[in-house]
Amino acid sequence: MNKRHAAVLHSGSEFLVSVVMPVHNGGEYLATAVHSILTQTHTRLELLLVDDHSTDDAIAELDRSDSRLHIFKSKGRGVVSASNTGFDRCRGDFIARMDADDISLPRRLEIQLQYLQKNPQIDIAGCCVEIFSDSGVMGGFRRYQDWLNSVLEPDQVHNQIFIECPMPNPATMFRRTAFERLEGYRDTSWPEDYDLFLRADTAAMKMAKPDLVLFRWREHADRLTHTDARYKRDRFMQAKSHFLVQHRLKGDPVIIWGAGESGKRIHDLLLEEGGEVEGFIEVHPRRIGGRKRGLPVWAVDKIQQDPLPMVLVAVGSAGARSEIATFMQTNNKVEGSDYLFVA
Repeated sequence: MNKRHAAVLHSGSEFLVSVVMPVHNGGEYLATAVHSILTQTHTRLELLLVDDHSTDDAIAELDRSDSRLHIFKSKGRGVVSASNTGFDRCRGDFIARMDADDISLPRRLEIQLQYLQKNPQIDIAGCCVEIFSDSGVMGGFRRYQDWLNSVLEPDQVHNQIFIECPMPNPATMFRRTAFERLEGYRDTSWPEDYDLFLRADTAAMKMAKPDLVLFRWREHADRLTHTDARYKRDRFMQAKSHFLVQHRLKGDPVIIWGAGESGKRIHDLLLEEGGEVEGFIEVHPRRIGGRKRGLPVWAVDKIQQDPLPMVLVAVGSAGARSEIATFMQTNNKVEGSDYLFVA
């Protein structure tokens, strides 16, 4: 390694970071989101704001005096086209995402860049987040935030990616080579960001996060996740089932822990993808010994039998995941090879 390259690795200041922000009617939050990028401590950046056919005045009212801000019209319609329009114009060595209603804390890009430099095996860096809203954030979102911020290391991301997407999309930074391998977002029937990270996982890319809150993720009623049908729970389950059957399970049968609604839906979707389910595991005494979807329902002592197919845990109630993980570990079962959480 020559002296100049070593200096670049140490400081990171010479690397250009391209930040892509798709915008459709950014409204009152847009100026704050833009300001949070243009005031980053890592100053060598370009912000590519892609207008997805907005009908409000938020973009027109932006201060355009900073030459690092570039505004383009999307080639098509929707967040996939807008995001890919921005990525096509990126000049940076690293590519970051940002949404028009969120806030990047001042050192976000600096720290993510340093993290990728210090960890050359990592392809995509996220960060810990604070979920917030004007009306406050309650119960479920707090648990979701705590889970997101606990999934830090590559093995954790790989093992828990079928619970939810562990990489908050607008808070990520990609090595340019990684994003080029993925060829951008795809228009699918499920969320485009979850699809991207599931494809990255399938391609054996390493994803991880520094253990710092660097991003404020705004919750509000007009978020795309609340207004677009692709972000409904069933669409997430379709994505999980597709990538499980077509990639992770490699044709092997499974047992589903949980014969409730989530377990039955996962069963149905796995079969639609060509997967095979041998039966269900339950703790509910009235279900044990019966049949669901024509398959046997076993008690948890089934876990003690060896060997077993992969167990997909389709129980997502508060506290259940940690209890089941403890039970599995007590029975010498390893997450990722013996069982996976899918809810």
